[in-house]
Amino acid sequence: MDVTNLDEAVPFTTLDGSEIRELLAHRNSALRNQSLAEARVPVGGATQEHYHPRAEEIYFITEGCAHIRVGAEERAAKPGDAIAIPPGVVHKIWNSGHSVLRFLCCCSPAYEHTDTIITENSRRSI
Repeated sequence: MDVTNLDEAVPFTTLDGSEIRELLAHRNSALRNQSLAEARVPVGGATQEHYHPRAEEIYFITEGCAHIRVGAEERAAKPGDAIAIPPGVVHKIWNSGHSVLRFLCCCSPAYEHTDTIITENSRRSI
């Protein structure tokens, strides 16, 4: 059985600029086809717009308020919201609240820097 505690997961920064704590993936478990991580975006922060040619993602907001764009659609997101992000679709998430934005990110196949294509050069606010 593979068990990872969030408080013990070592954070790293993804290519899109979010701070990630990878909970389970092929790097630390028997899983081979997906990964689960918690992402954090600071107040006033945002990820860089990007897409994943292979991976589909689910973002599940656990804390904070967000504004998210997936393809041509934009909307507010709050704790309890699950957002589907198909492979190849450009997306970006902003922290629109007054506390750290935290969300779970499930990727299939598992997250890899090599499967992340940045589509903007600098961060901008909404």
